[in-house]
Amino acid sequence: MGLAAVRLVTEEERSVMQRIREHINPAELIDLLLELGNIRSIAGYEKEAGEYVYAWLKKEGFKPRKVGMVEDRFNVIGTLGGAAPGEGKNLLLTSHLDTEAPQYNERDAWRYRPETVERSEWLEARYNNGVFSGRPVENDRGPMTCTLIAAKALKSAGISLKGHLYVTACPGEIGPEQVEEFRGSQFMGKEVGAHYLLSHGGVAPDYAIAAEGTDFGMTWLSCGHALYRIDLYGEEVFTPMLEHPQQLREHPNPLVRVAVLIEHLQRWAARYEQENRYEAAGGLSIPKVQISAIRGGDPHIMGAGSEVCSVYVEVNLTAKQSIAPIQRQLEGLLHEAGMEGQVLPLVYRQGHEADEQQIAPLVEAVGAGMLAGERGELQLAHYAYSSMWRDHNVFNMYRIPAATFGPARFQPTLDDMVDAAAIYAFTAWKICNS
Repeated sequence: MGLAAVRLVTEEERSVMQRIREHINPAELIDLLLELGNIRSIAGYEKEAGEYVYAWLKKEGFKPRKVGMVEDRFNVIGTLGGAAPGEGKNLLLTSHLDTEAPQYNERDAWRYRPETVERSEWLEARYNNGVFSGRPVENDRGPMTCTLIAAKALKSAGISLKGHLYVTACPGEIGPEQVEEFRGSQFMGKEVGAHYLLSHGGVAPDYAIAAEGTDFGMTWLSCGHALYRIDLYGEEVFTPMLEHPQQLREHPNPLVRVAVLIEHLQRWAARYEQENRYEAAGGLSIPKVQISAIRGGDPHIMGAGSEVCSVYVEVNLTAKQSIAPIQRQLEGLLHEAGMEGQVLPLVYRQGHEADEQQIAPLVEAVGAGMLAGERGELQLAHYAYSSMWRDHNVFNMYRIPAATFGPARFQPTLDDMVDAAAIYAFTAWKICNS
């Protein structure tokens, strides 16, 4: 059963979709995606890609603006519509400039094998035999290209919009955060991106879509996350005087005892995702837990072990959870393991969801676009897309009904991208003239 009410496509809808498609040039879409996708735009260094989007929007007559907390990490906003002042709803399409990739510095050796860093897929957008590939395509400049092409199709076709359409490109959507010694603007996360766009960008959306790959499904749920540092304490013992006990938990070195703590953590993680599953009209969220880093000791000082070992644990949070109960559970876990230490939350991003009734017009508009575009009935997106952070979270936090929707996530075809662009444009026509 589809998300939107089953109905026939009207003649007006069919006509509008046809006009939109007539003004989408597949060759232009390919060229734009490859040019934009092959700009190096790793997290923290999105300026060049942002400048490209700004220049494209200016060339196409969308009166773009740059809005940034810091000079080299700015949001780009293009606008269309507003033909009937005081009438029509406003729709914001957002996508992100940053792509997950190695940082190409000494820190890569902490996470990746050397051959992994060398993979071309991290930074290359490719198109072969009708199929796109590469991380920049998948996350997220493929869907970004679709939003740009959608806006151009509406403008070229002369389709009037009573309300405003905002087409935006944001930095800071993916994982990096300011943690420990990693400070400075290049380590800022959500603050510089969609959050800053919404609070300082001169936009007033009634609805928002995070344009990302969802395999043409839709969800208005999203998980947040917390990063906890668990400090495990022990005793530094001069190596020649060290005795090895039978049980790891009795070892004085916390770098050894951490093995016991990890076993407790893993059992808790398996229970956690089952006990905190959240299913609602907008999708299913299954929050996951993973150890993201372990630190301890000083490798250049020999002769003894360490008194401290720190385990960094990423905990996803559904829209129904908050940080304090997780803090207590982890503290209890440390006590249960019989170990001395502390639990310190370093990062907290709450999960959110849209109100089912308030988001219904957006669901109906996207559903109508799916039918008019001959993509079938709109379905809920796979739970993976409602169990991660995406920037519709920001808008739902501010009570602006928002969802994520887009083309195939992995290796989208040209037809996928053209259809996504057409559906974004059609949705804007429906919403902005409602």
